[in-house]
Amino acid sequence: MRLQLGTLVVALGAGAGLPVLAQTCTPTAITPYINVNGKWTQTASATLKTGQSAILGPQPTRGGTWSWSGCGTAGASREQTIQPAAACTATATYTNSCGAKSQQAFTIKVGTWASVKFGGGGYVTGLIFHPTSANLLYARTDIGGAYRWNPTASSWVPITDGLGFGGSESSYHGIESIAVDPNNDQLVYMAAGMYNSDKADARLYISNNRGDTWTYVNLPFSTGGNNGGRAIGERLMVDPNKPSTLFYGSRTAGLWKSTDSGRTWAQVTSLSTVKMTQDQINAAGGAAMGVELVVYDTSSKGSGSATQTIYTAIAPDYASVAGLSANLYKSTNGGASWTAVSTPVSGYHIPHMVRAADGMFYVVFTKDAGPGAGGPGRLYKFDGSTWTLLKSEDPSGGTNFGLGGVSVQGSGATTRVALGVTNSWGNWSGQQIVQLSDNAGLTWREIEATMPGETASGWVDDVEIDPSNRDHILHVHGGGVIETKNASSATPSWSGTINGIEETAAQAIVTPPAGAPYALVNSSGDVGTWIHTDLTKTPTLNPGLGWSNGISADMAWSDPLYIAGAGVVNSSGAGTGYWSGDGGNTWATFATLPAGAATNTSSEGSIVVTARNRAVWAPANSVPSYTTDNGASWVATNLPALPGVGWNRGYRLVADRKNPNKVYAYDSGGAWWASAGKVYISNDGGHTFTLSQGSVAAGLSPNSWWVTSLAVNPNVEGDLWLADGNAVYHSVDSGASWSKLGNFASIWGSNSWPDVQGASVVALGKPKPGATYWAAVYVVGVVNGVWGVYRSDDGGATWTRHNDDAHQFGGIGVMAADQNIYGRIYVSGTGRGLLYSN
Repeated sequence: MRLQLGTLVVALGAGAGLPVLAQTCTPTAITPYINVNGKWTQTASATLKTGQSAILGPQPTRGGTWSWSGCGTAGASREQTIQPAAACTATATYTNSCGAKSQQAFTIKVGTWASVKFGGGGYVTGLIFHPTSANLLYARTDIGGAYRWNPTASSWVPITDGLGFGGSESSYHGIESIAVDPNNDQLVYMAAGMYNSDKADARLYISNNRGDTWTYVNLPFSTGGNNGGRAIGERLMVDPNKPSTLFYGSRTAGLWKSTDSGRTWAQVTSLSTVKMTQDQINAAGGAAMGVELVVYDTSSKGSGSATQTIYTAIAPDYASVAGLSANLYKSTNGGASWTAVSTPVSGYHIPHMVRAADGMFYVVFTKDAGPGAGGPGRLYKFDGSTWTLLKSEDPSGGTNFGLGGVSVQGSGATTRVALGVTNSWGNWSGQQIVQLSDNAGLTWREIEATMPGETASGWVDDVEIDPSNRDHILHVHGGGVIETKNASSATPSWSGTINGIEETAAQAIVTPPAGAPYALVNSSGDVGTWIHTDLTKTPTLNPGLGWSNGISADMAWSDPLYIAGAGVVNSSGAGTGYWSGDGGNTWATFATLPAGAATNTSSEGSIVVTARNRAVWAPANSVPSYTTDNGASWVATNLPALPGVGWNRGYRLVADRKNPNKVYAYDSGGAWWASAGKVYISNDGGHTFTLSQGSVAAGLSPNSWWVTSLAVNPNVEGDLWLADGNAVYHSVDSGASWSKLGNFASIWGSNSWPDVQGASVVALGKPKPGATYWAAVYVVGVVNGVWGVYRSDDGGATWTRHNDDAHQFGGIGVMAADQNIYGRIYVSGTGRGLLYSN
């Protein structure tokens, strides 16, 4: 049949020789809905209480088919009921009747915890894209765990806050390597452990839902997620052709292989049988680099047969110890045997080696291990036999630039190559930060220095070209992640992409009295001291010291606009003290410092304020001193000097909030093998102290600074709470006598020190309305064998767990309680910045 439509003739039918009208299949838009507590809301995100369920129900309501992933979703039902234990992302995929697919992501938060906004603040050591699933990207950090990118919310989601990352497990927030399965975008592996040693104390975490939940196995070697060279890799790789096979390049024990998806591991003895001793690790500076990376020479996946050709790079330290003759080795039989590859540069690190689609390798050589490795640095192209120099950074040219990350996309003469230049600090004409080539390295141009937006030079140790968008290039740096989305432009624009990443390391937190114009004072490593006035916004008020450590701070309780702090300027290593009289808007440094403050700059120190211009300061390892003239002069107290115990120690000071003449000093003993802890009491504003014989009689356990705590009830004079690392003690008579609570107890193993501390931090905040006690008491510790944050509203008679397993944050080092809002506490997760409960 033929229809004449003006001058257009359309043929209908499927007979021989008859053309068929082409149809366009357009994806159908999805409108997301979430049902919480029986109420549907048009939204793609929700926060659930722990244990709460919700229903995900996108539109359209009929036609087509559905599939789901994440958050416990399953099957083909359009509506999905979920009850997640931790934050997660569910993805709905709708295929309409003509076959076009569309997706909608649902972002679910669990519990009532949120991050105090800072933004980045720490070193992201690696970015790992899934090679085929668009926008699936992971970030690993040196002390703050791992994150997954949520493209719907344009934010990073922490994926290591929950089970397996709490209590005494803070070391597993140092992530050394992440690997994805190219065949299964739900499967991700993560090797964790902060510091290398000769012990087998690392873990491999395994997730089947993109990091929403994890299981783990113990690894037969250590890892060094916060050691030098922590951006090298990736050390962990999944065989794309046989994904049950994984290789791992360890720092201290050679190359390892798993044939059961990471559950068990065996050393690849055909390469080396050497396991470095602790003396050998110490001789390497305490941080061995070992086997630095694994690369498969294949462009196929899912064949079921293991990839046969594999490369692995060997650092100079391990090559020397193991008697290996080269820095690069090759196997052509799946790792059964290895041969040395002759390289144009020897004795250098190979931090990154990537394979282009045409089988060409791009290999970075750099003299130092990093972060921010100095040069000389070289980039070569390698076809399996011939090396071609593409880029050279040589100190003889007047710089000490090195090379870090490299990423490629495409093939042949038009291969795009992005190269990170390290140790090149600053932003000026002629500077190199990220170099880009669109002709396989033949010519280069700078795409970040002097370009619009932000710049982040120095630690450009990993660079990634988005596999699904060649104009999207990201790189890591000491403060997070930065990206451009128009790399092909003559002037690419750059901006930080750190929303959701919180990697500051808080060393002390203090909250002001109710009604103060700020929420808390945050003393953190590397970023210094900050006044937070809005928890949802990056703070702007600080002493302006730049790269510095904030050690401790306090405010006058009767005059909270007066704040005093102690810290260290990291560039010079000099201790410093500072004060503000207007709530942090303006600052000045103290005219003088007390004895010990200039040089004893470790974090085991504290400062307390009794009134405007009056403070008592206890630098680490020092006798505390006091000032009555705003730091113009300091006078030593009569507290005894602290004997050495082999590491840093100090007095913990607290000022009574009802009677500023009372100041209390707690000596924790300094170490578990040292003398018992004790408390000293001052009734003259911290000028002179007397020993509390009641604290001696209480038999306080000796423990280190970081697992002990002393706090006052801000609403009652002389009401003190103490955590000695193992148990909780309470005094109602200004420290004269102490009673031990029976609720808290350490978890002990085979060592002379606890596996998990029974009580390490205590804080007091606004009481529950109608409560029988004048403060809510919060303790980080162990009750009935379960670690967590516990709250008592009745003066310690009963305790309720305040957090849950999904919110452990790698352990909690410091904590403060809010005086305005009942139930709100501020805690430091291990490298996870500050978090607060509602």
